[in-house]
Amino acid sequence: MNTSPDYATLPAFYAGYVGHVAHLSLAEALRYSHEQLNKVLQSVPEEKGIYAYAPGKWTVKEVLCHIQDAERIFAYRALRFARNDKTELPGFDEVQYTPESNAHARTLKQLIDELHRLRVTTFDLFNSFTPEMLSRSGKANNNLVSVLNLGYIIAGHELHHLEVLKSRYGI
Repeated sequence: MNTSPDYATLPAFYAGYVGHVAHLSLAEALRYSHEQLNKVLQSVPEEKGIYAYAPGKWTVKEVLCHIQDAERIFAYRALRFARNDKTELPGFDEVQYTPESNAHARTLKQLIDELHRLRVTTFDLFNSFTPEMLSRSGKANNNLVSVLNLGYIIAGHELHHLEVLKSRYGI
């Protein structure tokens, strides 16, 4: 996967995420972002999982579930568009998803392990795409986005939340 982001099919909202990994190939971006998050999470004690930096903000566990939800949704969109599905896909409301994530019924270790397994399957999915498939695009949440950029968005989104975990949660 020797690639770089396709700015012609990158919704402006996601430019900040992609900026974290734009200098890397897609494969490197997916590996790098996950390695960085995993390295930090390995030292987080279980009791920190229920910490939120302010009332009404997500806990650490909820942030991890949000990362998982977003990765699954972005990967699903990539799969649909790579398979040349022209159906316009809806957006999702992460604010409504998070309370329904069942984050606190799982341990921090379980969530970290799940993140790892998810990234392995995401990497496998993107690695299976041909250059033609990566160049395909479709509409999701009223925005044109390419399969390639969805991979970069996944990696950059993870790094965005890693920065938030460091700066606001003291991780």
